[in-house]
Amino acid sequence: MIAEIVAVGSEMLTPFRQDTNSLYLTGQLNELGINVAFKTIVGDHRQQLASVAATALQRSNLVIFSGGLGPTEDDLTRECVAEALGLELKRDNDLVAAMYKRFAERRLSMPENNARQADIISGAQVLPNRRGTAVGQWLQRSQNEALQIVVLLPGPPHELQAMWEREVLSRLRGIAPPSAIATRVIKTAMLGESAVDARTAPIYKKYSNVQTTVLAGQGQVEFHLLATAMSKQEADEAVEKLASELQDELGDAVFSTSGESLEEIVGLYLQMRGAKLAVAESCTGGMVAERLTSVAGSSRYFLGGAVVYSNDLKTLFADVPPLLIEAHGAVSREVALALAENIRDICNADIGLGITGIAGPGGGTEEKPVGLVYTAVTDGQKHEVVERRFFGDRERIRRWASQQALDLVRRLMM
Repeated sequence: MIAEIVAVGSEMLTPFRQDTNSLYLTGQLNELGINVAFKTIVGDHRQQLASVAATALQRSNLVIFSGGLGPTEDDLTRECVAEALGLELKRDNDLVAAMYKRFAERRLSMPENNARQADIISGAQVLPNRRGTAVGQWLQRSQNEALQIVVLLPGPPHELQAMWEREVLSRLRGIAPPSAIATRVIKTAMLGESAVDARTAPIYKKYSNVQTTVLAGQGQVEFHLLATAMSKQEADEAVEKLASELQDELGDAVFSTSGESLEEIVGLYLQMRGAKLAVAESCTGGMVAERLTSVAGSSRYFLGGAVVYSNDLKTLFADVPPLLIEAHGAVSREVALALAENIRDICNADIGLGITGIAGPGGGTEEKPVGLVYTAVTDGQKHEVVERRFFGDRERIRRWASQQALDLVRRLMM
């Protein structure tokens, strides 16, 4: 079954609103073994919405529209879907009466335009809305000798989700072909996207039954695996087999196989070891501490530390000797290690982490260019210092540096 979601609303084409309904619906469909092939966001423009609806209805067996079912002139989903289907809209007088009653119970007069919400596509079933006045619609028809299902849902998430669970889910369960979907997310740290793909493409391309999506972020490459099969066991086995081969190839660069963030994994390792961590950050300006403390329960393993941006505070808060800074520079292997060792002692921590670098855009030299970062970690017995040159703008360099720092802590405890 080819599924498509069309989110209607001009507000989602601005920087201020996100289409969260599609994420919810995708998760719900995947649990039914239905893979979503297309997603579209379209504004409240009649010609554009009608065009999008016509395209979706031509190529997909299951088309779900969200939004555009309200009473105002720019709520056009009913009209455009009916036009694309070549069907008429018919006003349901019982629904109009129910709306008048609803308003009367609240001692309000109902504006005439609310009656538009009772316009139903010919042949469609009404999906009651217990949380609002915009009813949904369910239509089944034969298209190219196959069953096609068209669903219209309201835009407000609390209305859409309640309608889906009460009215749509059971209908789809009885119609959707027997299938199951299994997924897996594998995350790696501090490997470049092209290098990772060169190593792994020969592996995942062998698995025609598993869809592999490679996503790259700052200091992180993710493999999103999805398999569809007749049974959950068969889908799970396909995903697990590919995941195992990818892990064997990538080795200890893999930090998560269940979708956890790097800061969550570091926290798990620290708790398993019963270890406490303290940090001294310069160029990252507290970003590592922020990432660690974004995880609930981080007080069990993260003590805190200091943001030592200036040389004076490197000395005052992290006890780095001024002569060491003068001899090697604030951005140096020696200072990074001193930050890690001293913050560990000062905070009485088991592990110390130190970061110093040049985030830019200014401040770089030929000897020490923008993007140069030194990261050090120590547990009092062993230590490691890594020198890296990160590229990009200030925020990207700082994000890469924080990823490098957390990955060093992870590796120290492996």
